[in-house]
Amino acid sequence: MTDRLGHTQTAAMFTLMVLGREVPNSELKKLVGFTLIKPERNELEAMGYISSKKVGSSYVNELTDAGWAWCEKEIAAKTPPPPRPQSRVCSALYVVLGVLDEFLHRRNLRLADVFPLPEESQADPVTSVAEEEPEADLETRIRVAYRELVREPRGWVGLVDLRPKLSAPAAEVDALLKELSRAGKVHLVPEDNRKALTAADHEAAIRIGGEDNHLLSIEAL
Repeated sequence: MTDRLGHTQTAAMFTLMVLGREVPNSELKKLVGFTLIKPERNELEAMGYISSKKVGSSYVNELTDAGWAWCEKEIAAKTPPPPRPQSRVCSALYVVLGVLDEFLHRRNLRLADVFPLPEESQADPVTSVAEEEPEADLETRIRVAYRELVREPRGWVGLVDLRPKLSAPAAEVDALLKELSRAGKVHLVPEDNRKALTAADHEAAIRIGGEDNHLLSIEAL
């Protein structure tokens, strides 16, 4: 692969993948012995792999959709990134990741099926920061729900599956998705196989230009 990262960035990406949530630098330091310093953090942000924000005196980092896609490619790499030689532990880790990659492909699974976003955070310092913040806006909740459901980058997700995860009025969801569609941030299309549509599919559809749309795809962050 041509877009491989350095060892520190790779380790950070895998840690964010496993935790599946926003992770402060202080927690990275505690778990893996390092933090994402400015040059490395800025580079990952510029590539679209993570989103970072300052909360208090610490930066908080989280994988984007593109970051999850990178992790899926990296676990199939079989060997650690250069420079070499690496530690035996690092080389052994990639053997484990290679087996994980083969398992995911055999079962038609995604990384998010193995390392999902936690439904409820534990009572720790990270959670305390999140709980002090207001509830995530609807667009963010849509993107999180989409990532939980989608099977491949920019794949299609049924609105009938997406809506129950949002806990928002249908009219509010419709208005935002139409706005995002006009801005080119999401794509809405009808289901080709109309015979496969259920009553729930019809109820969940969004009508645009006189046509019911049942499927959603979101551009990577």
